Amino acid sequence: MSPNGVNGQSGAETLQWKVGLLNNQGRYLTAEAFGFKINASGNVMRKKQVWVIEHDTKEEDVVYIKSHLGRYLAGDKKGNVTCEHEERDPETKFSIAYNPDGSGKWAIRNKVSTYYFGGSEDMLKVYEKQPTASEWWTIRLGVHPQVNIRSIIRSRYARHHPENERIQFDELTPWGSDALITLEFLDGKYAVKASNNHYLKFDGTLVPSPSQETLYTLEIRSGQYSGMALKDYRGKYLTTVGKDAVMQSRNNSFTKDELFKLEDSHPQVFITAHNGKKVSIKQGIDLTANQDELSDRETFQCEFDKQSEKWRFRTTDNKYWSLESASGIQGVGNAQSNTSLFGIEWHEDGHVNICGSNGRYVTARMNGSLYAVSDAPTDKEKFYLTVINRPILVLKCDYGFIGFKLPNNPRIECNKASYDVITLEHNSGGSYFFKGQNGLYWALDDQQMINADSKDGHPFIIELRGLSRFAIKAPNGNYLKGEQNGIVSAKSSDLLRGTLWEF
Repeated sequence: MSPNGVNGQSGAETLQWKVGLLNNQGRYLTAEAFGFKINASGNVMRKKQVWVIEHDTKEEDVVYIKSHLGRYLAGDKKGNVTCEHEERDPETKFSIAYNPDGSGKWAIRNKVSTYYFGGSEDMLKVYEKQPTASEWWTIRLGVHPQVNIRSIIRSRYARHHPENERIQFDELTPWGSDALITLEFLDGKYAVKASNNHYLKFDGTLVPSPSQETLYTLEIRSGQYSGMALKDYRGKYLTTVGKDAVMQSRNNSFTKDELFKLEDSHPQVFITAHNGKKVSIKQGIDLTANQDELSDRETFQCEFDKQSEKWRFRTTDNKYWSLESASGIQGVGNAQSNTSLFGIEWHEDGHVNICGSNGRYVTARMNGSLYAVSDAPTDKEKFYLTVINRPILVLKCDYGFIGFKLPNNPRIECNKASYDVITLEHNSGGSYFFKGQNGLYWALDDQQMINADSKDGHPFIIELRGLSRFAIKAPNGNYLKGEQNGIVSAKSSDLLRGTLWEF
């Protein structure tokens, strides 16, 4: 799985988190593009307000804090703070203390000076021996809030079990909608939401509304076992309990049993061919469009390859679609092979053509078998991709989250500090209905703006366009485009800046 800015990456890559840091005046720590200057003046969390916290692989209490410019925060014995260091050194080492009042705030202590980092506006120092109000920072994750969670000790991923209404860690690979976890930022703390949109209570039960009993403070650890821990209002940490590995609070201290990592939740789809059947690996390694029912064998994870701008389709067996002998498609590939790369071409009605690494289009033959043999797409090369692991949806752009203009005004805007959850309902073919938190559906008004004010669903088309990003085509055939002032309109006929949404 790819990192969501907050997990342990594979191999020898640096362990890192992306966060925003809010001081006691509610202003974000900001790294200006000019002169590597820093201040605590940001009103909202955008690119300049996102900081990467890197773990030290040896020292449990050491972290490094890096700006969006790739420079490290540093402090000296005189109390000065800079953000110009290109490499780690002793002055860039910090440790984190957690406020004992249960607020979840962090104090950041420079290891060289032994003083705490704080201040306001451009008056930032490492000056105080003990943290005052100016040295306590509220931490906000700088990533998309819909993730997969992996337990360090269990080496398994979380999923919602509807039969007992629990979150359990029992999946080797996070597969399907039940593995989607949403982290909700509330009053400086985090709530954990299952795929049914219910909140995790400290005792492991799922409840419909947030409360003190569903809020957790965030702590991190470096060293050999790096990750995050979540502490409830009683001072106990979430862990995995019993043979069923149920997520609930138990202990007053955390070891690797209480450590978790967050990972990107890639889009997972089922694929319908021209014969109306779902593509499957149920019959073996050959990809065949011959199934009516939906199971893990008909579910595929779409992983974007930045270098080639093509896609890989991952199976539930952790193999990938691959172009094999006689141009047949089989689920035997890996994440490195070029034969596992496929192009996706989107069309106005939401159908796609899939192009193999040989430059030919994938078709489903009479028996449903997939082959990349067609020089040009016809009806037999038509497929529909249907996203299944976003029953609830959070959308984000460069300017903020998608949400209502006001609680009583269902105009959709895109510059919100917090998000509104959208319910995604598959319509037919490649179209979906978007339902707001008020129970009403998205619709276009006379100005081609979006409002959640319709009793009936209106079809929007989703086009996967990159790593955790898609475009949304409105019923009028135009793409939704977000503006810095928050306006979302369906007026763009092309994929311009502001038309791709992080999901």
